[in-house]
Amino acid sequence: MEELNKGLREFRGAVHADASVADRVLCSVIGFGEEPEVVQRMLPMDGLVDLPAPGACAGTNFGPVFTCLRSAIDSDVGALAAHRVRVHRPLVFFLSDGQPTDPVTWPSAFSSLCDPTWEHRPRVVAFGVGDADEEALSRIGTFRMYLSRDGVRLGTALIASVMHVLSTSGPPPGRTLS
Repeated sequence: MEELNKGLREFRGAVHADASVADRVLCSVIGFGEEPEVVQRMLPMDGLVDLPAPGACAGTNFGPVFTCLRSAIDSDVGALAAHRVRVHRPLVFFLSDGQPTDPVTWPSAFSSLCDPTWEHRPRVVAFGVGDADEEALSRIGTFRMYLSRDGVRLGTALIASVMHVLSTSGPPPGRTLS
């Protein structure tokens, strides 16, 4: 958890260092183990706080978190649209430290999340720490995949991915979030 919080603090600092980036980045956090839990609703980066240590869990079910993500994206994009904020494709950071305990069922939930016919399907950056399943993460990382055991820090991966998306999505016409 300390690695995650350190990476989020580094990311928050980098976002705030550039006002044009801070104006375009919102963040929500969904934790997961056996079941997903919205830890922090979508907020500007200055609202991001350190995350609490997770409780004990018996497994790491990927499928339910992908279903939860799709629902959260629909809800968040709808809320932004109500405020006349246009959203490009969301960017999801999927962090795992282990093996999926639902290896047969998670791929269908992930396919639904990344359905090419869904207008708000996210780009997914997968980041593995500890005993993360590299094969599963390579399937999940539709945009990029990083492993901490390769020496990549979480904050660096977050910053690089967001900056790439922002630099390739063009300037914001009106109120647009990438």
